[in-house]
Amino acid sequence: MLALALGGFGIGTTEFVTMGLLPDIAGSMRVSEPAAGHIVSAYALGVVIGAPVIAALCARVPRKRLLMVLMAAFALGNAASVVAPNFATLTVARFVSGLPHGAYFGVASLAAASLAPVGQRAKAVAAVMLGLSAANVVGVPAATWLGQHLGWRDAFVVVAVIGAATVVAISRFVPELHGVRMTDPRTELTALRRPQVLLTLLVGAVGFGGMFAVYTYITTTLTDVAGLPVALVPLVLMLFGLGMVAGNILGGVLADRGVDRAIFVSMLSMLVILAGFVAAAHNPYTAAIGAFLVGASGASLAPALQTRLMDVAHDAQTLAAALNHAALNIANASGAWLGGLVIAAGMGYTAPAAVGAGLAVLGTLLFAGTTVLARASR
Repeated sequence: MLALALGGFGIGTTEFVTMGLLPDIAGSMRVSEPAAGHIVSAYALGVVIGAPVIAALCARVPRKRLLMVLMAAFALGNAASVVAPNFATLTVARFVSGLPHGAYFGVASLAAASLAPVGQRAKAVAAVMLGLSAANVVGVPAATWLGQHLGWRDAFVVVAVIGAATVVAISRFVPELHGVRMTDPRTELTALRRPQVLLTLLVGAVGFGGMFAVYTYITTTLTDVAGLPVALVPLVLMLFGLGMVAGNILGGVLADRGVDRAIFVSMLSMLVILAGFVAAAHNPYTAAIGAFLVGASGASLAPALQTRLMDVAHDAQTLAAALNHAALNIANASGAWLGGLVIAAGMGYTAPAAVGAGLAVLGTLLFAGTTVLARASR
């Protein structure tokens, strides 16, 4: 479980450190900060494309071997980010780095669930996701500090090393995972014909966008709106990560008691917190508390969505589990894009939180419709 979580730690570090270093990358590459946000969207697009393609085409590959190959590709993609000579090349490198993301988490979640005691599947999934959350406590603040002092490229050096270390850890400690059912591409693709799979993915793609709309531009929000010194930004990023850890653990507990109820609770809490962050961002203390709560509300949603997809996908669990992270990265891309739009329109750096609250409203309404259809079909 720790070996699988280490991969999540590396993925979480590379996904979120880009946002913390966005002003540095923009200055180095001589582009505006909203334009630099396109590399966040490029990574997310890689996840969206890579998750279904890899999950379907590699359905017959032994799961342990597939996990190792995915993390090796992840390490190489981040190494390419280190040596990218210009913004266009960096954008491509970030896209390539995102390709293994969704498939890795999908297969790792199924592996964890297969090893879990009865009634504790969501907690096992949350344990794998905990690596991603822990990245925001340790990996992202440390890499952000390193990037600010030595250059943003060094942050991706750290991520590439974590990816290589994960390959070794999986080889040494993860069993052969015979309990994870092998399928074939045709069976996996049946997930795309199941309305409940598609609707649950849509809920994640829309509802999760609010967290990313805020987090993508969190550094400038903290410095220019809240008046926080740049040196203290990594500490607030650490608070955001602690919120993700707390939310991830709580989300796993809630999901084991009732998946649908857990999703509703997470969505509603996200709505309230994002709306409140519009005002909270104007004070350094309330902004720090708000960052913690935004991370907690967002992370609490992920285990429940992952577990629900595994339940409604039947024989196509690998593709459905991988597509969850594709959906979350659609949220990543759209949140970053919408946040950049309102900032570029002159609405200020608190506007992304208002956009995020609107996305949470829409996500909640979508899930209400999803549950009504599920009951009607039964």
